[in-house]
Amino acid sequence: MERKLQQEYLVLLVDAASRDLVTARRKHLLEILVHERYLTRAQLCYRVEGFLGKGCFGASAWEDVFYRDMRVVKKAFQAAGYDMAYSRKNNRPGYYLRGQGAISPELAKRIAGSVADVDSQQMAVTRKLTPADRVQQGFSMTDLAFRVDRYRQQKRQSAHG
Repeated sequence: MERKLQQEYLVLLVDAASRDLVTARRKHLLEILVHERYLTRAQLCYRVEGFLGKGCFGASAWEDVFYRDMRVVKKAFQAAGYDMAYSRKNNRPGYYLRGQGAISPELAKRIAGSVADVDSQQMAVTRKLTPADRVQQGFSMTDLAFRVDRYRQQKRQSAHG
């Protein structure tokens, strides 16, 4: 029964996030931090803007909006038994969950699966590119991934809306 109730809460959250920008921002912040740690404010904002569009934190006082959102996200983690903190260490700055690795076990598995799929011939071609060309290729792939993800989200929202 409890698991089923959790699924019902999730349905309500997804519905609320599809109609309310504040809820959507907070949902994305939480989901990002579930999988990755040591992300700074700028990195988190950039990621959320990738999902919701530039300026989703507002044009003015966006920093206050971000910190309000993060207070709620921290409470959500506390309710689940996690302690979110901020590291100011030069080698590892950013938000993290105490006692958790830099990435979630689920993300680590996905990365390992992706690494296994690497084509050695493609890597040989990539090694021949200039550093600038490699960076450009990386930006291009990231941009494509964001666009595909955004398209899928829009399709999902229109199907549920």
